Formats: sequence, C-alpha cells, structure tokens
Amino acid sequence: MRYSLDCKENFEKSLLFWLDHFIKSKLTSLSNRHVSENEKLSLIIGQLNRGTQSMSDLKILAKEARNIGLIGINLFINPLEKFYNYCAPMGMGRLKEIDEELLSEFLASQTGSLSDATKKNYRMALVSFFKFIDKQNEDTQGGSHQFRIELKNWGGLGGKRGEKLPAHMYKEELGRFFKAIDETVFKPSSSAKNRLLIKIIIYTGMRVSEALSLRLKDIVHEGEYVIFQIRGKGNKPRIAMIKKEQIEHDFNEWLAIRKQESALLFHSRSCKPLTQAYVSYVMEKILMAAGIRKEKNGAHMLRHTFATLLYQKNHDLILVQEALGHADLNTSRIYTHFDKERLKVAADTMDGL
Repeated sequence: MRYSLDCKENFEKSLLFWLDHFIKSKLTSLSNRHVSENEKLSLIIGQLNRGTQSMSDLKILAKEARNIGLIGINLFINPLEKFYNYCAPMGMGRLKEIDEELLSEFLASQTGSLSDATKKNYRMALVSFFKFIDKQNEDTQGGSHQFRIELKNWGGLGGKRGEKLPAHMYKEELGRFFKAIDETVFKPSSSAKNRLLIKIIIYTGMRVSEALSLRLKDIVHEGEYVIFQIRGKGNKPRIAMIKKEQIEHDFNEWLAIRKQESALLFHSRSCKPLTQAYVSYVMEKILMAAGIRKEKNGAHMLRHTFATLLYQKNHDLILVQEALGHADLNTSRIYTHFDKERLKVAADTMDGL
C-alpha cells in the first residue's frame, strides 16, 4: 500500500509514520533465522502497522526485535533516531523540505567523532530510508515525490579517506573571481541578473535555494545597507545584509529590465523561477573565466567561502551559525579547520624546548 507523503497533521508525525513503516519493512526483510520468538516478532510488526506515538516507542520496539534475534535492525534505528531528534526542533512544515544539504549537515554535526565504518552505516540508513519513501509515497493524481537521496559526495563517507573539508576559495582566488563576475560575457538580458545573483550569494552566504526564493518585498534599503529577509530551512526566518555599494549598480540595472509581473527578484525570460542547474551554469562560466578549478565547483562553494572568511576574520562561531542559518552549532564548527592563526599556535608548541 502507498501513502501520501505528508500523511499526518504535522511534520513530526509524518516523519514518525514513515519511520514506523520503514522499520517494519526492515524487520520483514532482515534474516530471521536467529529469531527465537516468532510470535513476538508478529506482535512487534502489528504494533508498527498501527503506528507508534513517539520516537521512544519506536526505539523500544526495535530494541525488542533485536533482543529476539534481529540484530541488524540497530544499523538503521540508531542513525534514524538521531535524525528524527535533529529534525524535530526545526519547525519544518513538510517532508519535502528535507534535501541532501540538510542530510549532509546532519551527518557533519552528528558523526564527527565516529569511526569511518559507523559513518558509512549512517549514510546507508539515510539513503535506504529515503529510497523507501520514494517507492511508497503517492499523491492523489497517482504521482510521487522523489527525494533521490544519494549522499555520494558527503566527505565523511569516502571509505579510504576521512571527512573532507568544504571546498572554498582563497583570498587570491577571490580577487580573480570578483573580476570575472564583472567581465564574463552573458546575454544582455541576463548579465545584470547573473552578476547580482552570484554577488548576493557570495556576500551573504545564502543557500542557492534561498537566493532563488527572494521576493522584491523581502528586500529593504536601510542607509548604506541592503537587508534581505530570508526564509531558510524549516521556514525559519533570518536576515542577511550587504553594503549597498557592492550590488547597487547590478541591482538597479536588473530592476530596469526584469518583468514586473513576477514577485520573485530573479526569474527566467519566461518569468519562471530560476533553477539550481541555471545557477550552476553561471558559476561554471565565471570560474572558467577566472581560471579557478575546485573539486566541487557549484555555487554552494560560495557559501563555504563566505563562512570561512567570516570565521577567519571574527573567530565567532555563533556569528557563523546565525549568518548561515545553521540549526546546530556543530555544523558551523567545520570552519574552524581553516583558521591558520590557530594552527600556527599549535605549530609553535615545541619552540624553546
């Protein structure tokens, strides 16, 4: 039987519903040759069919299944319990708000001290869970929402290598990058739009999705600053600010030619919202003009670049967390790895001995 993706009255209950059904599917597919009490297993599956009332209830049922011989269930329930507890306080409205970036942030903040083998188990549990939802959800028209979660590029799960640090640009590269933003040739109808879009992301550290969702009414001019009212993950509000001089020329040029009927700041020639693929195309062209190549060339690298420079300049993790809209301070902590001044202190440890 297939179910509506957001089948319950709120995000937490919908997520728990899918966790119940996923764990049930695992209990029926794991090898049961070591199960000592088949009747008890049937009772557990029956309870999962009816649904649990809390993550604690689900954890108890999984523990009971393990106690009767289904040891492999721990590979799934432990990571998914942490994932549920990570997402629940975010105030998300729908399961569709979950994406690979959120999952990567969860993994980065929750698995840093774990072994590589355990990190792989976390990835496997998340990928398996969302593949299950992809197959089992169905809307009223017979279609389904596809998460298509793969997490192939999450740094902690490379097998032979440990956790990778986020790709970012160094100060020398940034000089070439900013020059290339203004000099890269695009169609006249999109040049100002492309320059403005990339500058907003690099100057604020916004997620690409947040920049593409900006509406004109979300923008306020206040003295020498432009203020952006952002709705981040979980529909959480925050603001970002840019000095007016940094974007004023491109902003005014784009306003003069954009279609007035669109509420969005950025749109296509047909007045439709821009896509992530479009931003990737713009980024690739600018990076080629600047002669910059990274392992990951997407626009999300601009967010990492902003965060890295912000921490290096201020050494304030709370500020990084607030500026980027991270739900967990541990997610922001990755940027301390780029603080060369702190590392110089470590390098001086043996001086004078």
